[in-house]
Amino acid sequence: MAVPQETGPAWDSLFSVNLGVAVWTLLTFLTLLVILGKYAWGPLLGALDKREKGIQGNIDDAKRQRDEAEKLLAEYREQLADGRRQAQAMVAEGREAADALRKELEAKAREETQAMLANARREITREREAAVEAVRRESVDVALAVASRLLSERLDADRDRQLAMDYIDDLSDSEGALA
Repeated sequence: MAVPQETGPAWDSLFSVNLGVAVWTLLTFLTLLVILGKYAWGPLLGALDKREKGIQGNIDDAKRQRDEAEKLLAEYREQLADGRRQAQAMVAEGREAADALRKELEAKAREETQAMLANARREITREREAAVEAVRRESVDVALAVASRLLSERLDADRDRQLAMDYIDDLSDSEGALA
């Protein structure tokens, strides 16, 4: 199959170089390039530079703020750790103080108990000695009374024994009435 070849003025003008049109096209292009370069490229490039500087400034601010935030976070973490250490130290100190107070109170209670026991023992000993002394005096009084009665009624041994027993019974009855 063969491609038909077209020939004619339209076809020839498309591929033919016209020097006048080429010069005018080149002059128009260069003029447009100069006008755009003078009036449009400057403001466009300025706007792009301004936008780039703004974006870079925002990036720098974000980096600075991030660094500050990281620094503050590190400071807060250190303060938190310090607070925990102080709280633990205070708790330990409180425990030690409570233990010391408990030991001191136990020692005081032990001392007071020992003192109370010693006082009670002394009091018991004193009361026992007083009771023994009272029994001795009473025994002496009874013996003297029995002896004086026996001497006043000098009878036989059976009668003496009976008189002593009666006198002791009388004393027991009188002591029971007094108590």
